[in-house]
Amino acid sequence: MDGRRAIVSEGVEEVVLRVYVQPKADRTECVGLHGDAFKIRVAAPPVDGLANEELIRFLSDRCKVRKNCLTIQSGMASRQKRVRIVGVSAQWVLDRLIPVHGKGGIAS
Repeated sequence: MDGRRAIVSEGVEEVVLRVYVQPKADRTECVGLHGDAFKIRVAAPPVDGLANEELIRFLSDRCKVRKNCLTIQSGMASRQKRVRIVGVSAQWVLDRLIPVHGKGGIAS
């Protein structure tokens, strides 16, 4: 878990998640780690904020929180982002994002 602390930082009733986004993928999914971040492929182009919207939608669904509980803190125009999620713990996020299969499958 120590290596994952850099990926998810826990605060009081919130976490900050490091994400590496790959836009224009065939489907939106978390495929594992990319350095000190989760690599998330999004099925949206990086145009007019569409990839950011899809990232927020995916994380909202996966972490079972409302979209307004998520904020992109940094990296709005970058592939490397920091996303703040209110109302969850670091362990909650890790349990929902870590791929369980070798090919990027995610536990439901």
